[in-house]
Amino acid sequence: MNEKVVMVSNGYERIDGRNAYKSGIKRLTLGAPMLEENKKMQIAAQIWKNDKDGKLILAQELPIHQIFDLMIFLSRTLLYFKEAYRIPLLYNPENPLVERIGLQGDVLPVEVCTDNQNINEDIRAFSQSLNDLGEIIGERQRVLSRILYKLR
Repeated sequence: MNEKVVMVSNGYERIDGRNAYKSGIKRLTLGAPMLEENKKMQIAAQIWKNDKDGKLILAQELPIHQIFDLMIFLSRTLLYFKEAYRIPLLYNPENPLVERIGLQGDVLPVEVCTDNQNINEDIRAFSQSLNDLGEIIGERQRVLSRILYKLR
């Protein structure tokens, strides 16, 4: 294990959404990056799994800013789908842009993927999946909201 790990969350497999108690993810950590492509970053988050011998191995690593970017992207998507039911196709084919979020002197565009040839079916399935995951997502949103409020 990386001696540069500073924070650890063991036992993640017990709370991994619908994979709880049968997840392959065993541990989450925060610390210095381990993967070469992330060495320019100061802090990264790591996801650990057991290999075939039961030894913990690094499965994935993301720089901290990418985790925030994913949360911003996901949060804006969740907000969009709270109101999307008002639009017949759940999106406007003429204007699929949801929002351009200013970050780092540029923008993070959030838009419906009209390159998807099956977008009309896939967006409905996606929306239904968000509804089906409401309990799991909602609990995490409340916890995250409480923590982010305290960080202000």
